[in-house]
Amino acid sequence: MLAGVSFLATPAKFLAPSLTLPVALDVGRHTFAIFNKIEWLLAVAALLVVLLSRPRSGIAIAGCLIVALFVALDATWLLPVLDQRVGLIIAGRQPPASNLHNVYIGIEVAKLFVLAVISFVIGRRLASK
Repeated sequence: MLAGVSFLATPAKFLAPSLTLPVALDVGRHTFAIFNKIEWLLAVAALLVVLLSRPRSGIAIAGCLIVALFVALDATWLLPVLDQRVGLIIAGRQPPASNLHNVYIGIEVAKLFVLAVISFVIGRRLASK
């Protein structure tokens, strides 16, 4: 889901010549609001599954906690600030220059990396059984 929403569907939307920037941004903010709620559910579910599986190392638990921290940062700080910026653009105003979008991309890349590490650790454990 993370790769599909953040790295495929979202950039592709901006390639559609018939979609204006304000409309694309409005669709994006609604998409990411819903996606963040789903990420919360998946982060909690993943942590429960990992805890119930009694992992031998703390890598999977730490990874799940790191992902949950990233999701919390998105929900409580980054998405609200980005939503304000989108609101300004939709209203026809230009927000001040900011690196917040790059911060969001960095967090998404970090989430993807941590999820890959968790998958590798769990997959290796399952393969050794």
